[in-house]
Amino acid sequence: MPHLTRLTLLFFVLVVSLLSHPVTAKPALWSVEKNGVTSYLFGTVHVGDASMEGLDKRLKTAIANSQTVVVELNTKAITAAQLQRRTLPFMLLEQGQTLRTNLTPETYKQVEQYLSARDIKIELFNHYQPWFVMLTILQLEYTKAGFGEEFGIDGQVIEYATQLNKPIMELESLEQQLTIFTALSTQSDAMIVDTLKQVKDFDRYFTKMLSAWKKGDYQQLNEFYDMSFDNTQYGQQAEQVMLIQRNNAWVQTLTPKLVNNAHFIAVGALHLPQEHGLISQFQNLGFKVQRIY
Repeated sequence: MPHLTRLTLLFFVLVVSLLSHPVTAKPALWSVEKNGVTSYLFGTVHVGDASMEGLDKRLKTAIANSQTVVVELNTKAITAAQLQRRTLPFMLLEQGQTLRTNLTPETYKQVEQYLSARDIKIELFNHYQPWFVMLTILQLEYTKAGFGEEFGIDGQVIEYATQLNKPIMELESLEQQLTIFTALSTQSDAMIVDTLKQVKDFDRYFTKMLSAWKKGDYQQLNEFYDMSFDNTQYGQQAEQVMLIQRNNAWVQTLTPKLVNNAHFIAVGALHLPQEHGLISQFQNLGFKVQRIY
């Protein structure tokens, strides 16, 4: 990440500050304290525009005060060649399968029409997983709107931590993240249909979410979460695979570490709210979690 807040949550969730509005971003920062050790929890965004370049002082201070910086995946440690080599086996369909055989005729036709309008032949994707086609569609839209991963907040956190020689801890490997896409492959039609629906009205679907993140408005982010992960089979499965299961694993990994040393935890913003979010889970484990900005 799928629509954006489901599958594409992995790479693109909360594409905030994407729209070039003259608004100063002041997203929420949380302290997580137990046994006299204070760590920090920050909901990130994975892509952005030039207006998001540079971390503000409070984030830099929190990183400097932490012994270790924690991210979902250290993308800066993976070269383009390594990314291609490690990703390709997950992207390709099994022998004998094609994109057409993995989608309904109606959905395949919609994809064909979308790509054709951009002078792209659908045959180029014959042997690729539908989720890769979906990511391609989103990437085309982000690029058109002037967004890029180089302005993503998590990437800037990694760069600043590296400047300070802070150890960077990864919660997942690239292969683990790619496995998430595979787990949702049974919902290929729903993923594609949702994506095509939303890219037709990009501003309508994302402006409110982006604004909420900029203001640190977690009430609106909660509403967006509920809207995104509805009671459909796709919505429920996506919530489990994209958020709940990963949150549970991360809390299990982080809990013994946070009572000993200060950590700056930077993960996608939708991993923080709701019953299964990191904020509630840490609170239930006896941590004092407070919003400090």
